[in-house]
Amino acid sequence: MKKIVIAGASSGIGHEVAKLYIEAGWQVVVAARRIDRLQTLVQIAPDRVKAVELDITAPDAPKTLLQMLGGDSKADVYFHVAGVGHNNIPLDLKTEIDTVKTNSMGFVQCVATAFNYFRDNGGGHIAVVSSIAGTKGLGSAPAYSATKRMQSHYIQSLARLSKMTKANIKFTDIRPGFIDTDLLADGNNYPMILPLAPSAKRIFKALTHRRRKAIIDWKYWFLVQFWKSIPDWIWERLPWKL
Repeated sequence: MKKIVIAGASSGIGHEVAKLYIEAGWQVVVAARRIDRLQTLVQIAPDRVKAVELDITAPDAPKTLLQMLGGDSKADVYFHVAGVGHNNIPLDLKTEIDTVKTNSMGFVQCVATAFNYFRDNGGGHIAVVSSIAGTKGLGSAPAYSATKRMQSHYIQSLARLSKMTKANIKFTDIRPGFIDTDLLADGNNYPMILPLAPSAKRIFKALTHRRRKAIIDWKYWFLVQFWKSIPDWIWERLPWKL
């Protein structure tokens, strides 16, 4: 039986994708700070689903994650969904620092731990949820935009490291746009919001096919190509609240 470990499964993308893996017959280990929110997943298949409390920024997160990846059986996939995001036009310092702690420091200590585990145990698959926000620097969410770009570059660096060291690790970078999750429940009016369930199915398909990169969905693919075509000197002068 194949096994996946999902960090950040208490709601949103992680929660929905976990349900799809459970339905597909996988052994699923789900983790989050709010472990009570994971019980609905455990109840679907108590014999195949395990819930673990995990704060990705905590000093003991790598130790906890290693136990999840190993245990009774070796994990085949590590899916890192845990993260935070905020519009921060006032540039509140605490918000910026908290975002960096979670999306950079917490991200690195978990993804690097998974990399070392798979390298030491014959290979595996690491998938992460970054964002199209990493395409260009967004003035409305500086730390979020910057950390999401960092995540994509980190995964690319690990992909190179895997080749260099013959670690046999595959990578998937999921880059969603606005998906209807708790992350957007901040009262702001977001455009082009995608429904959660169909988006989760697209993500599940990208993961099972081990796609290297996946922008969710086609509308955002065109948006990203448009953003990329804008020179930086024009982008930085645009009046849009992005």
